[in-house]
Amino acid sequence: IGIAAWGIGFGLISSFRVVGVVIAVGVFLFFIALVGLIGAVKHHQVLLFFYMIILLLVFIVQFSVSCACLALNEEQQSELLEVGWSNTNSARTDIERNLNCCGFRVFYPNETCAADCLRTLHCRPCAPIMEEYSGMVLRFVGGIGLFFSFTEILGVWLTYRYRNQKDPRANPSAFI
Repeated sequence: IGIAAWGIGFGLISSFRVVGVVIAVGVFLFFIALVGLIGAVKHHQVLLFFYMIILLLVFIVQFSVSCACLALNEEQQSELLEVGWSNTNSARTDIERNLNCCGFRVFYPNETCAADCLRTLHCRPCAPIMEEYSGMVLRFVGGIGLFFSFTEILGVWLTYRYRNQKDPRANPSAFI
């Protein structure tokens, strides 16, 4: 949620879809963490079971995406960037404005461009600049994703390990 607010605040992101997805994922993860916290405090086995299952699914998705980010080669990155460039106009405008470039591989004078370099007519194409950044960003995102996916699997293991323990405040003669 904070990343979406930061991107909007600095004017890096103007696409409502991107912001909406980031906020939705943040809210979803917040509620999952809240379920785990309430389940642990109350020693509620059903909440802990659902927390464990959902956290396992989040681990699988996050681990897969992280591995995919780290496994993409330069040719695949270039293809993905070109598909993204052709399918979104708002992202294209943001990229041209922030990276000060026009066009993907070639800029045609009859196209519109949001970059400041258009006034001097010395605009570089956006593809080389984006490819330079995309490799760095994919490695960063993949590494961070792997780190957090392993902390999630630790959370799944701890939940499984401590889910069936008795509540120390409960009646000692009660069964779990």
